[in-house]
Amino acid sequence: MSAVSAHTSVRPPSQPPPLLRVSGLRAGFGANAVLHGVGFDVEPGSITAVLGLNGAGKSVTLKVIAGLVPAWSGQVRLDGEDVTPLSPERRVGAGMGHVPQGRQVFPQLTVEENLRLGAYLLRRADRARYDRVVAGLYERFPRLAERRRQLGGTLSGGEQAMLAVARALVNEPKLLLVDEPTAGLAPAIVEELAELLTDVNRDGLTILLVEQHIAFALAVADRAEVLQHGRVVASAPVDELDRDNLASLLGIGRLMSASLDPDHGVGR
Repeated sequence: MSAVSAHTSVRPPSQPPPLLRVSGLRAGFGANAVLHGVGFDVEPGSITAVLGLNGAGKSVTLKVIAGLVPAWSGQVRLDGEDVTPLSPERRVGAGMGHVPQGRQVFPQLTVEENLRLGAYLLRRADRARYDRVVAGLYERFPRLAERRRQLGGTLSGGEQAMLAVARALVNEPKLLLVDEPTAGLAPAIVEELAELLTDVNRDGLTILLVEQHIAFALAVADRAEVLQHGRVVASAPVDELDRDNLASLLGIGRLMSASLDPDHGVGR
């Protein structure tokens, strides 16, 4: 079998069930289908990267998983529970966190107000726990603690990325969905972001990442799912990927395959 092979749902009997199972997802806008039966598993404690050209359906896949775009058919299961019919709010309650494309920090709210807004479910359920979680986030992100009274729109790009991640973590998710986190960031900030994501992953958080920066994605991820025209066309652990085949699938040519080395540019 090729090192980059088509996705299969066959699992060894001894392997624990996936934290996230996506199967047969079809979705789109109006009469235009974007996803044509997307399916893959995300293992507990892993970082899985969804890769593909512009228009392949990467961000739509993440939005369907988050509940922001309805599935026409197929299923999303989180920790064994079918969450396909649930609203985005109820998916957050079930254990999903979402860092949206463009980060979408509320520019006229302070850092602390952004966190409060992200944690409205937790604050409503357990205010004392919310206070403890935010204190822990300020310990993890001391720059956010220093800027807690600063408006989100006045933060640097790297600080906004940090705030978007913290806002998703405030509900203590099982699974973190991260959409194009490096977009618009300077290379030095991309390095910091790689460290941030691998750090929270080492603490046990499972991450599903959509990313256009291929070297970044392969540096932080354990597994890659490659989409073309709304279908998964390749799936493999990152350390088993055929870089030339991947470069061909992504339309960047064999000469660019060296840049896909996970030790090139950013890394764990």
